[in-house]
Amino acid sequence: MTMLSFSKMHGLGNDFMVLDLVTQHWDVDPHRVAAWGNRHTGVGFDQLLILAPPADPDADFAYRIYNTDGSAAEQCGNGARCIARFAHERGLSPKAELIFETATGRMTTVLKDQDQVEVDLGSPVFEVDAVPFLPPATPVDDCYTLPTSQGPVQLLPVSMGNPHGVVFVEQVAEAPVAELGPELTGHEAFPEQANIGFCQVIDRGFLRLRVHERGIGETLACGSGACAAVAAAHQRGLVDDRVKVSLPGGKVRISIEPEQGHLLLSGSTSTVFSGSIEV
Repeated sequence: MTMLSFSKMHGLGNDFMVLDLVTQHWDVDPHRVAAWGNRHTGVGFDQLLILAPPADPDADFAYRIYNTDGSAAEQCGNGARCIARFAHERGLSPKAELIFETATGRMTTVLKDQDQVEVDLGSPVFEVDAVPFLPPATPVDDCYTLPTSQGPVQLLPVSMGNPHGVVFVEQVAEAPVAELGPELTGHEAFPEQANIGFCQVIDRGFLRLRVHERGIGETLACGSGACAAVAAAHQRGLVDDRVKVSLPGGKVRISIEPEQGHLLLSGSTSTVFSGSIEV
């Protein structure tokens, strides 16, 4: 019998099981991940985060993400903030600034005061081939109209290292996330599926957002989804370069770096408990 130690963490209620595979060894098993992710019979989480030795000599760690259903994910902004805090809490690095090797390239995090962590999620990508997104028609104001069972829906596709679709709504509290979220996530226009954000623009510095994540469902918060919403709103000229985003689990701050257009995501992190599990 082998026991793995882990931590349970969250960023604004977006919760994670976090594994140190720098000092421990485990071959990832998607079926085991899905079993652990079950909130009734397992640990329960939105995503499993793994910290491992990097192949990139310029990176401090490799960072990998798995959804509740066991599928791999490319990016998670709230997870990135938690994995950086985890590395410090486990004594794996004394550095305030860390470079992570991810499935889509390098990512930098900075430990701030108290429980705050800032992560550089890079520049948004709107080219449809890179999202990837299969345009069903010509866009209007960068939005595409998709047919759904609820009628036509306008959506702006964007990649933050993982695919997103942003739907602008009048009242996010009344948005049909449970009905439209799964349908748009699995829409044929998204060949790799996508996270779908329902975004209400309050003013030029404030958004309200709910996100249906692929492989998970609606979550209390989504860091990359918040960045995608800000990027989409900025692309349409609706917000400025510094935006607060309110999600069901709390608020994050996003700044658009002026030189390269990188999105910097800041927010709190918490460790809920630590334990061990048999593999």
